[in-house]
Amino acid sequence: MDRNSAIGLTLIAALLLVYFYFFAAKPIPQEKIDQVIASQTAPLDSVKKSQIAQPTTDSAAIKQYGNLSAYLSGSESVTNIDSKDLSISFSNHGTIKNLELKNYKTYTKKPLFLVSPKTNSFALVGQYEGKEVNIYSLYYKAATSKIGDTTVVTFEANLDKGASIKHIYSVPASGFEVGYKIETNGLSGSLTGESLTFTWNDKIPLVEKDIHDSRTKTTINYYLAEEKFDGLSESAMELKTEAFAKPLKWIAIRQKFFINSIIAKNTFSGGEISTQGNERDSTTVKEANVKLFIPKADVLANKANFKYYFGPNDYRITPDVTKDFSLNLSLGWPPMIWINKFVIIPVFHFLEGFIGNYGLIIVILVIFVKLVLAPLSYSSFIGMAKMKLLKPELDAIKLKNGDNAAQQQQDQMKLYQQAGVNPFSGCIPLILQMPILLAMFSLFPVSIELRQKTFLWADDLSTYDSLIQLPFTVPFGFGSHISLFVVLMTVSQLIATWQNNQMSTVEGPMKSMGYIMPVVFMFILNSFSAGLSFYYLVSNLATFAQQAIIKRFVDEDKIKAIIEENKKKAATGTPTKSKFMNKLSEAMKASEEARKAADAKKKK
Repeated sequence: MDRNSAIGLTLIAALLLVYFYFFAAKPIPQEKIDQVIASQTAPLDSVKKSQIAQPTTDSAAIKQYGNLSAYLSGSESVTNIDSKDLSISFSNHGTIKNLELKNYKTYTKKPLFLVSPKTNSFALVGQYEGKEVNIYSLYYKAATSKIGDTTVVTFEANLDKGASIKHIYSVPASGFEVGYKIETNGLSGSLTGESLTFTWNDKIPLVEKDIHDSRTKTTINYYLAEEKFDGLSESAMELKTEAFAKPLKWIAIRQKFFINSIIAKNTFSGGEISTQGNERDSTTVKEANVKLFIPKADVLANKANFKYYFGPNDYRITPDVTKDFSLNLSLGWPPMIWINKFVIIPVFHFLEGFIGNYGLIIVILVIFVKLVLAPLSYSSFIGMAKMKLLKPELDAIKLKNGDNAAQQQQDQMKLYQQAGVNPFSGCIPLILQMPILLAMFSLFPVSIELRQKTFLWADDLSTYDSLIQLPFTVPFGFGSHISLFVVLMTVSQLIATWQNNQMSTVEGPMKSMGYIMPVVFMFILNSFSAGLSFYYLVSNLATFAQQAIIKRFVDEDKIKAIIEENKKKAATGTPTKSKFMNKLSEAMKASEEARKAADAKKKK
């Protein structure tokens, strides 16, 4: 590692430390987790109800709501439908009451519900004969039928003079999509206003190990009809809202690993969304509120067709849900998103088809990446070897020039040109590898493939391995636990830094700066995915092996002979000079001339 590499890594470390100090999730102490999970069995204090007054059956209500009055009272009943992936209970109010993902469990191995009366409430408010009414407050007649392997559940209210309201749900034999449409007949004179208002309140319960990590990955995303994807802030705990005057295609209440979404076949005419967290509430990740306007024209024309998606945020599934729905899985910024999308995820899924052990899959993934990057690693090693051979002469230049930094740089550049050495040759390959390392940093914490997958002492590779619990909380995002994978990764990185320093030309305090970055990463990664820290650990071990192999094929005497030959050519007037070195030399000369001109101007 030369001086430029050390400076670059130091700056990266500083930026990462600042970012994660202010924005990283702060893990909840382990001793509180059992209390959090246990408290989920208790009803939430205040599931939001529709602000529209619910109809009653007294004579005034009958007069007020006309032919709806027959459906204003009754007893609630449920219709249970099971598919391969979902277990759904429909209420005869025309809504989903419970929805369980059959093939997933909470962190404590309990049934995982994405909809329940304790966490969700729905309302569909419209103007009926000039009065506001929550259409989901009526008691409908339920019927079940089959169309092929799809189960159809219909909730119908038959009104006077052939008028009717229907809510029709379609549940396929497998998958995570549930069809939903509203059909009406004879309501053109009774249903007034421009739209019906669909509201959905979701108090998202904790289903993962770390509530703080879950909160920083929970938000509401949306997709406009003009094909624009966006969302509310993920990390914010304060109230975040956004209103829409433009048509929307879908909204998605996105958790760390799961999505609740409603998607319009046509569009919603507008709406409003909001999220808010409460640090004092250890049972709820965040509260999400959705308000969407369904055009009355679509309802009257029986074109109010939708579908729900209740399922995993899995890149193998979400692209088929609707256009750009896969954007709900955050894979980082370009070029990291391209690396994840077109390289890492396909390789990972390919290996899944043959190997059931996810720790072994990570090891093979490391080997694959190392093989792809082998030419860069070889180039970096050769560059550091060249710099090591030039170290005595660089030290002599430093001694000769003393505090004259400008002259020292010029003399160093001259030596590099004469020797035919690029001083950045050891740094550039490292920089080119950074997008891959950062791609893993984006992918592993949200990879549902790692969720609840065990390996060695880690009971869930998607979250941190808390092998050692501390009786106190360490600041700067470290938390109240120690991840053994992170400790081993840090030790291996410190050893790698020591090895690189043996070949480095850097001296003094800068040489010690290389040891800071592994410590910074220890604080950052201690509360991150165990799969990620295991990946970095294996990557470090693979680097040791790779360097040992490269060293066997590198002849330092031959490199030294080439450098000496380049110096002889330079002495005869034919120096070895790359385009990069030419430009760098010209830039340094221009900078020095500008400095001299500025000094001369000051003297005048």
